Amino acid sequence: MANEDFYIGANDEHGVNPPTAGKRTPVVPGLNRQIYENEFNRAAKNKFIEACMRQDFSVFDVKPELQDVSISERVRRINSQNLTLLVTFAYNAYGNSFNSASGLEVFYSPSNVKANQSRALAQDLYNQPINGTDQNGRGVKTLDVGVLSSVNCTSSLIEAGFMTNLREAQLMINPLFQTEVGEEACQGVCDFLNVQFIPRDNLSNYPLLRLGDRGNFVYLLQFILNQYGNNLTVDGIWGQNTQSAVIRFQRENSLTQDGLVGNNTWKTLLTLSPYPLLKLNYRGAYVKLLQQLLESKLYPVGNIDGIFGSKTLNAVKSFQRANNLSVDGIVGNNTWGALTML
Repeated sequence: MANEDFYIGANDEHGVNPPTAGKRTPVVPGLNRQIYENEFNRAAKNKFIEACMRQDFSVFDVKPELQDVSISERVRRINSQNLTLLVTFAYNAYGNSFNSASGLEVFYSPSNVKANQSRALAQDLYNQPINGTDQNGRGVKTLDVGVLSSVNCTSSLIEAGFMTNLREAQLMINPLFQTEVGEEACQGVCDFLNVQFIPRDNLSNYPLLRLGDRGNFVYLLQFILNQYGNNLTVDGIWGQNTQSAVIRFQRENSLTQDGLVGNNTWKTLLTLSPYPLLKLNYRGAYVKLLQQLLESKLYPVGNIDGIFGSKTLNAVKSFQRANNLSVDGIVGNNTWGALTML
């Protein structure tokens, strides 16, 4: 069976615009705001989709909308697709204030029409992030909710942590943790399907793309470009709008503006290390990553816009001072190293 014959469903719980009532952290010290559950769920789902497309799986995004979608509607969408399996991303809570409850757990429903397969998928989804992240393991458990019990395919749900645990609340908005959970979930799917997992740093797997190309990697390219603020139709067809978005991305990230997506452009799109030196007035994807990491460490930067301005500079200096680094406002190897520790 070819990888493209596997049809993978990806679902994120709750909404962020508007946010689902109650599904958020307590006010986080330092940030002085609550973090909405879907800020993590959606990001981890998107990283999972990226990883699945890299395996050449066919992918169905159950809830592309920012707003919440009822369970009954999501079940209807899922059951209309003849999916191989479904993975749902969620974040747990215990009480209404920060406490010590913590850890990752994965659920399946014994009422699912493919309960045995769902249990096996849940175990593979559990094994990978437990081995690949620093999260405590709470085990594989049963739960009867619609996206597990009422769907016509193998289905499991990942609760990646507790939003009522301060450390794990910070992880919710950490892009490295979001990526890690999405990647590990895809690796768990590969284990379940008995196919070899292709890691994201294997650049040899990414083809050279150009205007007029079609296929799954163009679909992946468009999907990633939309996460950088574009509004492309994700159809796997490279037309003029995709071409313009690629050239704009290259210009903003000091890449050769040739409209070709080769190793350097792929590498920056995927925000792979090594991380570049950054300082005041720089722009681009790595600045946005820097801002996201600073926010997750409780150093507010204002708008996460990919522009290294005065607020980002002040946050960098505060972070450097607190971590006994040279307080120069320049993000080099030592500052990146401290920022990227989960």
